[in-house]
Amino acid sequence: MSTHDDNDNSPADGPEAGGFDDLGLDPRVRAAITDVGYETPSPIQAATIPLLMAGRDVVGLAQTGTGKTAAFAIPILSRLDESARKPQALVLAPTRELALQVSEAFGSYSSHMPQVKVLPIYGGQSYGVQLSGLRRGAQVIVGTPGRVIDHLDKGTLDISELEYLVLDEADEMLTMGFAEDVERILADTPESKQVALFSATMPSAIRRLAGKYLKNAEEVTVKSKTATAQNITQRYLQVSHQRKLDALTRFLEVESFDAMIVFVRTKSATEELAEKLRARGFSAVAINGDLAQAQRERTINQLKGGKIDILVATDVAARGLDVDRISHVVNYDIPHDTESYVHRIGRTGRAGRSGNALLFVSPRERHLLRSIERANREPLTEIGLPSVDDVNTQRKAKFAESITENLGSDHLDMFRKLVETYAQENDVAMADIAAALALETRDGGFLMAPDPPEGERQARRERAPRGSSGGNFATYRIAVGRKHKVSPGAIVGAIANEGGLSRGDFGNISIRDDFSLVELPDDLGNETLAALRHTRIGKNPIDLRRDMGAPRTRGGAKRTASGQRGGPREGHGKRGGDWGKRGGTPRVAGRRRG
Repeated sequence: MSTHDDNDNSPADGPEAGGFDDLGLDPRVRAAITDVGYETPSPIQAATIPLLMAGRDVVGLAQTGTGKTAAFAIPILSRLDESARKPQALVLAPTRELALQVSEAFGSYSSHMPQVKVLPIYGGQSYGVQLSGLRRGAQVIVGTPGRVIDHLDKGTLDISELEYLVLDEADEMLTMGFAEDVERILADTPESKQVALFSATMPSAIRRLAGKYLKNAEEVTVKSKTATAQNITQRYLQVSHQRKLDALTRFLEVESFDAMIVFVRTKSATEELAEKLRARGFSAVAINGDLAQAQRERTINQLKGGKIDILVATDVAARGLDVDRISHVVNYDIPHDTESYVHRIGRTGRAGRSGNALLFVSPRERHLLRSIERANREPLTEIGLPSVDDVNTQRKAKFAESITENLGSDHLDMFRKLVETYAQENDVAMADIAAALALETRDGGFLMAPDPPEGERQARRERAPRGSSGGNFATYRIAVGRKHKVSPGAIVGAIANEGGLSRGDFGNISIRDDFSLVELPDDLGNETLAALRHTRIGKNPIDLRRDMGAPRTRGGAKRTASGQRGGPREGHGKRGGDWGKRGGTPRVAGRRRG
């Protein structure tokens, strides 16, 4: 396998530098390229297109966003037999989103070739739509390996006359467990086909695959001067693990964003974090490999349409996701390799737009931050945790915005008459009525409570037994829940004010339909318990009592739903952490108890 290196992302030197005119492309393809605004080939395009036009097999190594799709789509369309009814080209992609993205790109580059049909086939879509397209005939098939295998097994896809095969994001296909499917498809294709393999990395499995199925392939490597796009603002926040949720919540409240992807490492973490964010009032949904394809499709459409603002995702689940609305990427869990970081933040700042990336880093993860900065060839900007004043300023501003919006409502006249009648009959000032109505909808926990003084927090830590979370916690049950429109802030505000507690005295809060579970210090005195039992949130008494629903083991630890003995849950680590004088808000539990 011969090699070709291009060391940066600047326009290529040599004969290709003048643009696409010297590459021998079909004039109709060249016209379509002009239509979409391409003037000069990117390095991967300048290096790859001549090879593919000459009939060579190619291995292209380049990161996301370097123009790989055009690098193989343009030469394939220029050499395609438009009169053929059987597929001439097959592109394999690891995810539905990438398959659709590639299919749309082929459609754009063939816009002046009306006889060319491009058909995406992927899992989760109705077979009927795909079967109809295959019966009508399509020269280009773009599919995921599993669904392509299904059609081959059913005899509905005939690749006996295939001329071109592309493996896009080959490393991801192997990582996702498609190695056997890919080899099966390769084995079923004609010997004479031309193969192009594109990958961000070159692990041994990819090299073995290329050696077995590609003929005298040219290896093209494009190394970017900067691994990540210049139009993405990259920041990081030092935060201990147990304070991540509070940090994310504050960031979401003060940062202006359109849509966001929050990356975590595991499937279970996507569900847990999404539930906690929803409990705090954010429109968040989890997306991971266990999600059914139809549900995944609905979720992404909801994100595109603005019905969802936050996706909590794993690396694999977000692969190929291209949504214009994504203005921010948050690395809630820091990736263990720099390539994953590049792929993650590449979900924002697409098509020349500006983007924002935030990375959470704990003290033990500083070495991973340094690796990312070395790959970036520039440092990330450190930011501080938004303060309580920052959050409250935003809450007040959003409250004012909601008033302005409602002033334009068609129902305003009806409510104005009701309020005026109430004011006259009860001799109450209009401002007081407005405040009372706001209290009904916003509750008493509207503003974030001040962080406790450092001295108080330090004393609490010193009183705690060694190795504890800053005090032993017990679970208490209160008689308000979702149907009472209660929020975590309202719970904290009411209990802290009446019980003389600080924010550091709260552990997890789990809001259920008609009640909530709150973790508070185990040693609340009888006087405090009595006061809290009669505390109200809005018009509803909370009736705080010990929760007796979760059985304990002989060792005292509650059993989890799986029967395992569990120690302190997330949020019960050493308090104080990285933020010095800054405190935190309660953690909203995402799991059911016993």
